[in-house]
Amino acid sequence: GLSQYSSDPRTEWDLSTYSTREQVLEAIRNLRYKGGNTFTGLALTHVLEQNLKPDAGARLEAEKLVILLTDGKSQDDASLAAQTLKNLGIEIFAIGVKNADEAELKQVASEPLELTVYNVLDFPLLSSLVGKLTRVLCTRIKEKSHKETAGSTVKDFPVNAGPQLSPTDLKISAVTSKSMNLTWSPPLRPPKKYRVVYYPSKGGAPKEVVLDGAVSSLRLSNLTSHTEYSVSVLPVYDTVIGDGLRGVTSTLPLSSPRSLRVSELSHNSIRLSWKAAQGATHYLVLCSAAPDGAED
Repeated sequence: GLSQYSSDPRTEWDLSTYSTREQVLEAIRNLRYKGGNTFTGLALTHVLEQNLKPDAGARLEAEKLVILLTDGKSQDDASLAAQTLKNLGIEIFAIGVKNADEAELKQVASEPLELTVYNVLDFPLLSSLVGKLTRVLCTRIKEKSHKETAGSTVKDFPVNAGPQLSPTDLKISAVTSKSMNLTWSPPLRPPKKYRVVYYPSKGGAPKEVVLDGAVSSLRLSNLTSHTEYSVSVLPVYDTVIGDGLRGVTSTLPLSSPRSLRVSELSHNSIRLSWKAAQGATHYLVLCSAAPDGAED
């Protein structure tokens, strides 16, 4: 499976889309590069929510590996999102190119770092990693599979758990130019915590709030006016993540002054009055001589 990301992650194909090596290689040849920002934390959350689910082809009994390829420093908190994946038994390999931040790669990757972190100076040099990375990946899968078989344990993994582990009925209300309220119905089994991720739909830094699992509402504040926001609510358990809720809504534009009136005209003055704009702390008044005079 493959996802690309910038401000907004995009699934190119799921784990179950192709079944032969030739089909995958053909899909890679036809891949269109997605330029833009570097929101790695949002991308890792997308992979967990969208790509590592049974309906996207993730098999419960299979080892889960994420290979992150990045050429820059993340503009959001990648380590927090990565830790969520690692806590669920998902192994992360981090490959940096050009301007990638090596310290960040080491924060994101799984242990042991000497096997999971790679860095090259330019894209053509990635080919030098293929042989070693292939051997390491295959060896790690065999080791983990052998350990779990020997111990007769299967790691819990995020599955489509239905109402037992997944909240429902996300409602967005009391929307203003700067804030909005979120409420939802909790799942039958309360989670340990909720992760609420929100960001401007057309690109912007994602922000995250972590709530106790007993809470089922949140007020988002300090938002940008007249902006569409995407919101996700994820229930997190000790070893599993339930299906998340998603919503989209726009904040209101800032209010405007109304009913401008002109009175008390004299040879060198006029009086202006208007109905106040809610929340305004100051007004800027511009005037110029009609029709084309310079503004004073």
